[in-house]
Amino acid sequence: MKNESIQTALAAPAVGSYPHARRVGNLLFRSGIGPRSPADNAIAGNQYDEQGKLTAYDIVAQCHAVFANVKAVLQASGAQLSDLVDVTVYLTDMASDFSAYNRIWAEYFPVSAQAPCRTTLGISALPTPIAIELKCIAHLPEPNL
Repeated sequence: MKNESIQTALAAPAVGSYPHARRVGNLLFRSGIGPRSPADNAIAGNQYDEQGKLTAYDIVAQCHAVFANVKAVLQASGAQLSDLVDVTVYLTDMASDFSAYNRIWAEYFPVSAQAPCRTTLGISALPTPIAIELKCIAHLPEPNL
C-alpha cells in the first residue's frame, strides 16, 4: 500500500513538524490548515494595531484563503475538491462566524448531496491568530496506468 508524504509550496507552510498531507493507498489525510498565505505567511483579512495586536478579522476572506490552501494540497496530490469525503471545520467564534462560513461552503459545494461530510466545531483558539482551520480526508482517483 502506497504511503507517502505530500508537501507543496502552493499552500501555506505547516506551523509544526508535519506534512501537508499523507497519502495511504487511495486515501489522503490532510493536516489541519488555516488561511495563511503561501507567499508571505500573512493571514487573510487580519487587521493589527501599531503594537501588532490583532484588532479584527474578516471571516469571509479567511474562508476563501483556507479553501485555496486545501485546493493547492489536493492538486499536489492529484485530487480536487470533489474528491473530499470528510471535512472537520474548527471555528474560533461559532456564534459570529458559522453563518458566513456556511454561505462560503455552499459556494464551493453547491449541491449538498455531492458535498463531503462535514463536522463543525467551535473552539477557543488555534495555534496562530486565525479564525478557521480545516482538516480533510479525500479519496484519491485511481492512477492512470
